[in-house]
Amino acid sequence: MPHRARYALYYAPPIDHPLTRIALRWLGRDAFGGRVPARTLPPAWEPLVTDPRRYGFHATLKPPMRLRPEFHSWDLQSAASDFASKQPPLDIGLLKVARIGSFFALVPEEPPVALRTLADAVVAEFDRFRAPMGAEEFARRNGSNLNAVEVENLKAWGYPYVFERFRFHMSLTGPVPEELRTAVGDHLSALFADSLLQPVMLDALTIFMEEVPQADFVALSRAEFGGT
Repeated sequence: MPHRARYALYYAPPIDHPLTRIALRWLGRDAFGGRVPARTLPPAWEPLVTDPRRYGFHATLKPPMRLRPEFHSWDLQSAASDFASKQPPLDIGLLKVARIGSFFALVPEEPPVALRTLADAVVAEFDRFRAPMGAEEFARRNGSNLNAVEVENLKAWGYPYVFERFRFHMSLTGPVPEELRTAVGDHLSALFADSLLQPVMLDALTIFMEEVPQADFVALSRAEFGGT
């Protein structure tokens, strides 16, 4: 029987990290299952965070996938632990609030080359667990906004924005109407200002799970990097 759940390998800061604490107050949900503190989101902007709230505060390394029938979640968790044990923590420098198209995210000010190398390795290493997409899912994901490289990535890897199309980002909003972008950008820059003063260390892979279609993604396990 095909798996209904989807699994993703993300970078998610520890629950006590300053970025996490601020993001929880903005998004209004803790994917680790903790209590959410008082919100900092103006109520009228609530629709702007529907998508990032569902996925949880993270940066995607291996995009959500269903597992092949021969694998179980514990196989993926074991492989993630083994992979992480060989990886040294990676300093990705300072982050900043940036607009990517119509949405806002945290991105590195100067992404190190090693970040792209790590992301490429995660995509390739864990693709053996990924069940192929059916024709209907492929047609749904193959939007008119994809270029030729992105379409080939979708065919080969189940996601358009991998390898040369990868960009590390931690989403804070979905699409923001043009008339709100200045206000939202200024609000987010002020909200995250203090938490962006220290470099970020990418030090673990966290497996997130969507148990059934359209459910909230929850953190399943965290594999800390142990290489030197």
